[in-house]
Amino acid sequence: MHLTDLINRISPPLPWAEGDNIPWNEPGFSKRMLTEHLSQAHDAASRRNTIIDQHVDWIHNSLLACSPTPILDLCCGPGFYTSRLAHLGHTCIGIDYSPASIEYAISTTSDDQLACNHICQDIRQAEYPHGMGLVMLIYGEFNVFRPYEAAIILDKAWRALSPGGILLLEPHPFPVVVRLGEAPPSWYSSPGGLFSEHAHIVMQENFWDAGVHASSMRYYVIDAVSGQVTRFAQSMQAYQDDEYRTLLTSYGFEDIQILPGLLGDDSPQELIAVVARKL
Repeated sequence: MHLTDLINRISPPLPWAEGDNIPWNEPGFSKRMLTEHLSQAHDAASRRNTIIDQHVDWIHNSLLACSPTPILDLCCGPGFYTSRLAHLGHTCIGIDYSPASIEYAISTTSDDQLACNHICQDIRQAEYPHGMGLVMLIYGEFNVFRPYEAAIILDKAWRALSPGGILLLEPHPFPVVVRLGEAPPSWYSSPGGLFSEHAHIVMQENFWDAGVHASSMRYYVIDAVSGQVTRFAQSMQAYQDDEYRTLLTSYGFEDIQILPGLLGDDSPQELIAVVARKL
């Protein structure tokens, strides 16, 4: 793309019309993203270690009652949760389509000889193992999938679980997705970062589609030397709490609980926790 393509862009875009997601699976992008995952300066890519430790403690004690459990972590990233849960005696499988993250997860868990297996695949196409006691998809990843793709993932998760098994989702509440789509446009410059290893400018604009309840985010990355423009796009589906319940019920889940967050904090949260069982 060139600057004229940016000027002549179509606005507003249809959700998901300009791409499934930011290309976490592209090797160069994946390596830059891993740097963000490992950072302890922010929670933008992965949470900081202290927060992950609290979540793992809650999953181990409150959700699994300290009982060794086969766990499937969807969109597992660099394996921060799987490695910790394996240290507590659980058997873990993680699936993610970021090659750098999976390489990191494999290297760290193999060094410690943990009961972990990490697979580099897209969770929409991957075959899920059966006999799982817990399937988890956390940190807002559920919302980035089109509704029909989310349905496929839920169906596969239900089939992966043993009777009595638990599904743990951590999606965005409806107002948060609306707020993301209604945020004003913004821009920043960088000497090199997530979107490019070279100096560049990032221009972001956001859109809320009230008809389909989805937000779209566009990122135009302008190379500082050539002026070349690269567009990235991401969309997110918004669900009301009763829509989460209806969706899970339709795919066979029961005993559905919607919690303020993974730790049960009553303060307003960017993410909620949804726990359901295969009964």
